Order: sequence, then C-alpha cells, then structure tokens
Amino acid sequence: MYLQTLHLKHFRNYTQQRVEFTAPKTILVGNNAQGKSNLLEAVELLATLRTHRMGKDRDLIQGGAAIAQINGTVEREIGNSSLALTLRRQGRRTVNINGENLRRQMDFLGIINAVQFSSLDLDLVRGSPDGRRHWLDTLLVQLEPVYAYILQQYNHVLRQRNAYLKACQKADDAGETEELAIWNAQLVTAGTRVIRRRERAIQRLAPIAASWHSDISGSTEDLQINYASYIPLEQNSPETVQKSFLDRLQQRNIAELQRGTTLAGPHRDEVELSINQTPARQYGSQGQQRTLVLALKLAELQLIEEVVGEPPLLLLDDVLAELDLSRQNQLLDTIQDRFQTLITTTHLGAFDAQWLHSSQIVYVHCGEILCK
Repeated sequence: MYLQTLHLKHFRNYTQQRVEFTAPKTILVGNNAQGKSNLLEAVELLATLRTHRMGKDRDLIQGGAAIAQINGTVEREIGNSSLALTLRRQGRRTVNINGENLRRQMDFLGIINAVQFSSLDLDLVRGSPDGRRHWLDTLLVQLEPVYAYILQQYNHVLRQRNAYLKACQKADDAGETEELAIWNAQLVTAGTRVIRRRERAIQRLAPIAASWHSDISGSTEDLQINYASYIPLEQNSPETVQKSFLDRLQQRNIAELQRGTTLAGPHRDEVELSINQTPARQYGSQGQQRTLVLALKLAELQLIEEVVGEPPLLLLDDVLAELDLSRQNQLLDTIQDRFQTLITTTHLGAFDAQWLHSSQIVYVHCGEILCK
C-alpha cells in the first residue's frame, strides 16, 4: 500500500497543508515543535482512529477552529481509496470513504495499515501495563478492524458495572444479587472476546519478535512475550474463559463492592516482556530495552504484512536519535524500499548517501511544509 497524498486542515498546528508523497521514503526535517510529529499523528489516525498521545479530539483541533479535517488518498492492490476524517470540538467525529459518509467508524478501519514507532514507545518496556495494553489493542485493530468495536463494547459495559458498584459503595449497600449477576454476564461475554483475541495476537507475534530480537542482539539474548491475564487461560475456548472469568468475578465480589470498581478483567491484564527469563521492565538495561522495542516494531510490520497481504506504512517519529548506530543500521537496512516510510529528524546526518538519494526530503517549519 502507498499513501499518495495527505491534506490537513486546522489539525494541530497546521492551518491548511497538502503533501504529495513521491518516494518510498519521506524524511521530514525540522527543529522540535514545528509539526513533524503532528503529520505522522494524522496518518496514524487515518489508519487506526487512535493516537499515540491518547488525547481528546478537541486537543487535536487548531485553536479557534470548530473542526479539523484529515484527508488522504491511498493506493492498494485492490484499488485506490480517498479517506476523510472530521474531528469536532463539540460533537462526534465523522468518517468518509470515497465521498460516502460511514455510519460505523469500524468500517473506516483497514483501508490504511501503519506501524508507528516513536520515542514514546521506549516506555513500552519500563512504563505502565496500561501502555502495553494500548499498544496491543492498537495492533489488534490493524489485524482485525472489528476488534475496535469489541473493545468499545467491553469498555462500555465496564463503565456501567463500575458505576453500579460505586453506587452500591456510596449507599453502603451489598448490591442486588440479580442486577450484579446481569452486569457480570455482560462483562464476561464482552471481556472473553477481548482476552481471547489479545492472547492469540501475542501467540502469533511472540515468535516473530523473538526472531528479530535474536538477530539484533547477535543471538545472545532470548525474548519471551506472554499475555498475563487475571483470568486463567489454560484452555483458550470461549466456554472455559467465560467460566474462569465469572468465577474470578464472584471471588472478588465483596472486595469490588467495598472498593466500588471492577477488579478482574482484560482492563487489568498485562503483557509480560522478559529477556533470558528475566523481566525486562525491572532488570533490562537501557540498551536491552531499546533492542526489545525495536524487535517488537519489526515484528508488528511483519505480522501485519502477513495478515493483510500488503506491507503497512512505517511511521518513525524521532527514534533514530534514541538508537545507537548498530540499531539504527538494523532498522534502516530492514526498511529499504519494502515499506513506505515517513521518518522525522532534526538533521540528515544519520542517513547515508544512498538513503538520501532514494528519499523525498521535506522541511517542516511552524506548521508549514516545503518539499525539496
């Protein structure tokens, strides 16, 4: 797949900007806080309807404007598509494909696939479980667009169940057994879908990431990735997961009513990352952690390509400065012209002459773009 054009209107610090991509690799050059990351964020939104920064829609709209628009055209083997995403300061966002407004946002997903790798990703290892869950969920949206709806369903039921538990807590009430049973049943049904898909994704990703990690580390380290659920997953069938989930909820019933929140479910699960059987979060050196994240990103690219049948876009946001020379070379050698790549940098010193010759170089200054 190939992103041909991108048009931004009142998005972040862009008032009105159109970019035409003319090479497999586009290098966006500029000082910090000029808008390089904002442009990559716009592409990420077209691909996943999610953003690395996890801000609200109103935070994405330029000050003084009521709406922001992101338009893109993409070329794929199955044909070309025009995409439009409209963000509103007040009101819901809307999506459009080839001039037709879509009733379901889920139908917008899967037209563009993209893997984002930013300096923020280096917190994947040492950061909170919430960040790793967000990373896994974003990958799953790319692999299976319906997952966005499944996750939305679960979060909706979770909010309602928590509101009920909170109301019981404030009323100093043990809760109506029948009403809690209804919320339990809904949470278990929705949560089982989330859990099973997350675990399957990790099972597919783990060996690919381990292979990349072995290559980058010179076969000196062994990477293990495990989906650690609060729900026992000895057998990944819907019936067994649902039963285990319901049992766990019932075991935590009193504690949940006391705290006014749900204590078991995929919203509390973890993605465990280990190097040579040792938790990378606690003991991995900074170099080991960066090798691990690089392996994860390369595995994402490979897995998405295998599933969708075309190489995804690669969005590299200020990561070369965070990687040492050997890891930079590993990444750049892997990319070549296999993936359309948009890469931000403050200078061109990290790129050799061959890379520069085969790249489109774009300069970004104060929300304006100048193509060389």
